[in-house]
Amino acid sequence: MSNSLVIIPTYNEIENIGRIIRDIFSLSKEFDILIVDDNSPDGTSAEVQLLINEFPAKLFLEKRLNKLGLGTAYIHGFKWALNKNYAYIFEMDADFSHNPIDLMKLYEACDKNGASLSIGSRYKTGVNVVNWPMSRVLLSWLASKYVRFITGMNIADTTAGFVCYKREVLEKINLEKIQFVGYAFQIEMKFKAYLHKFKITEVPVIFTDRTEGESKMSGGIISEAIVGVISMKFKSLFTKYQI
Repeated sequence: MSNSLVIIPTYNEIENIGRIIRDIFSLSKEFDILIVDDNSPDGTSAEVQLLINEFPAKLFLEKRLNKLGLGTAYIHGFKWALNKNYAYIFEMDADFSHNPIDLMKLYEACDKNGASLSIGSRYKTGVNVVNWPMSRVLLSWLASKYVRFITGMNIADTTAGFVCYKREVLEKINLEKIQFVGYAFQIEMKFKAYLHKFKITEVPVIFTDRTEGESKMSGGIISEAIVGVISMKFKSLFTKYQI
């Protein structure tokens, strides 16, 4: 058993899931993988189940009955990981927008360089995004600037979804009090780690938009983030904010 678990939420990722699993298992460091599948109708979970026979005790599947959202998938995975005593817990997309080799950078930032939370950052050294239209790059970049301004977090890529947590961070954050399930989930997790004064480090990565499958981004997800940031900041200032 590895000390590190990569959590990958899936919904209709059959084009990508086998390749991403094999690429992670080919790295020089050993990682275990947990797939949290929201009952994909395309057979994603069945494909994972076949691969479990090939990678026993390294690949795991949690299949949920409905599509319940990104945030709840990760929280499900966090609880599973803590129960299994993993020391380093990663968030990663299934669609190769996050390069598996960059898992090593995130791990080293926490294991060797003292970070409690390391972020695979698209904006730490300029804009490192491939295959996005300029309008979407600008929207994402402005969203991170907006979040940084409202929350006070010194993080260039506040909406990043490629991260490594030391288990102490997830043990400290009250996962039962996480409000958001979409885009704002990533912001909320970073904000709570920031309020707990954990050391947060950004590691520059290149984000490449998916080439297989369909994007899960929507206007509703972005709206949740815009409104959610103000709500989180307000509550942290004027009420007993559950962190």
